[in-house]
Amino acid sequence: MEYFFGLLALIVIIFVMMGVTVVQQGFVFTIERFGRYTYSAQPGLTVIIPFFDRVGRKVNMMEQVLDIPGQEITRPDESNTVVTVGAGVNWHDFVSWTIEQQLPGLENLALIPGTVGAAPIQNIGAYGAEVADFIESIEAFDTATHAFVTLSNAECQFAYRDSYFKQNPNRFIVTKVVFKIPKAWQARLQYADLAKQFSGSNSSPSAKQIFDAVCAIRSAKLPDPSVIGNAGSFFQNPIVGNDQYDLLIKQFPDLVSYPDGPEKRKLAAGWLIDQCGLKGHRVGQLGVYEKQALVLVNHGGGTGLELLALAQDIQDKVLARFDVHLSIEPVIFK
Repeated sequence: MEYFFGLLALIVIIFVMMGVTVVQQGFVFTIERFGRYTYSAQPGLTVIIPFFDRVGRKVNMMEQVLDIPGQEITRPDESNTVVTVGAGVNWHDFVSWTIEQQLPGLENLALIPGTVGAAPIQNIGAYGAEVADFIESIEAFDTATHAFVTLSNAECQFAYRDSYFKQNPNRFIVTKVVFKIPKAWQARLQYADLAKQFSGSNSSPSAKQIFDAVCAIRSAKLPDPSVIGNAGSFFQNPIVGNDQYDLLIKQFPDLVSYPDGPEKRKLAAGWLIDQCGLKGHRVGQLGVYEKQALVLVNHGGGTGLELLALAQDIQDKVLARFDVHLSIEPVIFK
């Protein structure tokens, strides 16, 4: 009997020892159960269930050297050109490069500040185009699993100024974006500012002409961040159903809007704000830009709380007059 209990004790000790894992300082281990990720083990002692759990990847958090490219054509075919771009590449520089390489499609998104890696987070868009229209996949480091992942366009869950990355802030570090640019190109001129530029004899502009026109329009309407502090467009263009749109257009015949899929219209938030008499409005050091009501500016010394108070005042006035809610476009960390 003593032999049996001794053997049992030995088996228990061996079983416990098999379940104890030491994670070295500077590392993170991924723990998998039946091959599926369950959690990340931090430095120190970690207990797992032998035969059920195992250590997956041992990630060295002290140093990770990544070979992130600039931009390169990686897979051209008859219908599309696939371009892989490093996350740190300046967005406007990349758009300029596509024009130089005779790869039209992104010209409506010219002169948007930021990097290629930031573009899909917000699903940036302008003048009838969105970056999601051209993304095949995104490579990123997942801080939850401590592993590099590749997300397809569908897995990115793109929506109007939204994405899976924006819904999970601080989780992903984008390293590369893979673009699929169709070779069949058609100019997008449905927005009024562009339509005015190319009315009459020049109704079939090239991608380069549209690129130049977008740069000129944005330079004329939007403030230079190096001169006046701003975060670009502060509010999303609200989307309403056709029933609500019909009521609004009867009351406000000059309402600026655009089709947005079946049974929906996208309203111009800048026009709504302007109609409330807020273009050029100023409260202390903060205000609404005098040339584009969609942009809030900081003339110097304004605080974040004051900015949010101004934004709330604008939202309240638009809601009171049009019964339309304006959503803030940037992600706000309080």
